[in-house]
Amino acid sequence: MTDPSERLRSSLAAGQSSGGASDFDSPIAMEALRATRVLHAADQEPFPAPSRIRVITIANQKGGVGKTTSTVNLGVALALYGLRTLVIDLDPQGNASTALGVEHTVGTPSVYDALVGDSSLADVVHPTTASPKLVCVPATIDLAGAEIELVSVVAREHRLRRAIEGYVQGLPEEQRPHYVLIDCPPSLGLLTLNALVAGDEVLIPIQCEYYALEGLGQLLSNIDLVRAHLNPGISVRTILLTMYDGRTKLADQVADEVRNHFGDLVLPTVIPRNVRVSEAPGYGQSVLTYDPGSRGSTSYVEAARQLAERGVALPPVERAGMAGVTAAPPSVSTIPSSGSGERR
Repeated sequence: MTDPSERLRSSLAAGQSSGGASDFDSPIAMEALRATRVLHAADQEPFPAPSRIRVITIANQKGGVGKTTSTVNLGVALALYGLRTLVIDLDPQGNASTALGVEHTVGTPSVYDALVGDSSLADVVHPTTASPKLVCVPATIDLAGAEIELVSVVAREHRLRRAIEGYVQGLPEEQRPHYVLIDCPPSLGLLTLNALVAGDEVLIPIQCEYYALEGLGQLLSNIDLVRAHLNPGISVRTILLTMYDGRTKLADQVADEVRNHFGDLVLPTVIPRNVRVSEAPGYGQSVLTYDPGSRGSTSYVEAARQLAERGVALPPVERAGMAGVTAAPPSVSTIPSSGSGERR
């Protein structure tokens, strides 16, 4: 009799186009197959590398929409599938650091030291347990006072951008990250402003709930202001639908409304409500390592794949000051002006 693990691997190899469901049509077997795909990511086709280093700011001033969860799990997925990734935790709560198993107690070298102190980003980068290709700059509670301390600092909005520039320039070409993901706090303060000035593009997680678009116009208006005055290369390139509950009509209605509003900016994959996604941070893990066969895990892998595929043909426009990093020109014609994105 064929070894079950061999059957899984054979189905995995043969099922890239068909889904491999012919031999595994029970729920448990399908979950095992999904888990195998994630656990053996290194044996599969890697995600395509972007045409430039992508610095992605993950922002939404609403709390609880999945910013940190998406930052962590997209970062892990990109790393598992062959792309060097740096996650910067810019939220004083330090939840991204927790989910990646990175120490962030008081006194730990953190992003605070790079923003307010004299440390370089290279001094505060920590390895993660998720993948050798994934590193993290943690946030400590000290970051809570950073906005006040930065008020009197010259070029305060550019502190994070310059830290990333110095970090990238200090690395050999073959060690530079393909992706820099910045997890923002749930506000539109100076920390989020630093992230918007540092980024080339914005990814906005939107939960499939009634108030999904409430206040989004204010975020888009702030991005317009940053583009006009501080960072002409910033643009909203990705919308990710999170917390989708297929049992409700409301989730479908919100998803349809967001897709009609933002068009191709919305990733085809939606992130479902899944208890494993919520449990994973409690174990210092992403959902991909905590339960690789769960629906939440496979959904984030597919979202990361789509994100990576969109990065293949980005315009190679040089961004002043950052060697090897280029910024895409603004392309937000499908994005509403301030206020027009709010749900009525």
